[in-house]
Amino acid sequence: MWSPNNRPTCTGVAVDSVLPILIRPSHDGDVEAMLDIYRYYIRRGLDEGIDDHGTPQPDDLKERRKNLRNRRFPHLVALRGGVVVGYAYVVLFRKRPAYRHTVKHSIYVHPDYLGCGIGRLLMRELIDACAAAGFRQMIGYIDADNAASLGLHASFGFATVGRLPGVAYRFGRWADTVMVQRSLGAGGTSPPPA
Repeated sequence: MWSPNNRPTCTGVAVDSVLPILIRPSHDGDVEAMLDIYRYYIRRGLDEGIDDHGTPQPDDLKERRKNLRNRRFPHLVALRGGVVVGYAYVVLFRKRPAYRHTVKHSIYVHPDYLGCGIGRLLMRELIDACAAAGFRQMIGYIDADNAASLGLHASFGFATVGRLPGVAYRFGRWADTVMVQRSLGAGGTSPPPA
């Protein structure tokens, strides 16, 4: 259980010990809050007039959640006082069958709750759920300037395995993306169960 004594100061809210953070599988009722968080991040640093028509709509996200759940992919939310303050999920790293044991993860935390330890709680639960589901490798892509996320991943044993220079254009400049990887369960040391 999360404790305010184990966290840096949160950016936008005063967090007290009365309202613990709960991590659970997402529900359809969480979709609007998840989309609000996602839209914040997807629009950050983009020039005015850039079309983000690929942003999922509520029904799209509900269908995606259902498909992920049916295929044993974790889709989690972090709640504080019943309010969604973050979420995390995985998808296949690649669609070809040879990659079926490797997932790519995403974690989003409400901007007012950055630095509260929510990303750490989501990461721990996501890793455990993916290992329990039999996945062997977890991949992540992180903005090279996001020191907090890079540090979080390193603390969970992710290693930097690549850098993609200049693949994103945000805040009026080209940005690099860092690729990180972590083994789950037996990792690549033995064949998966038949």
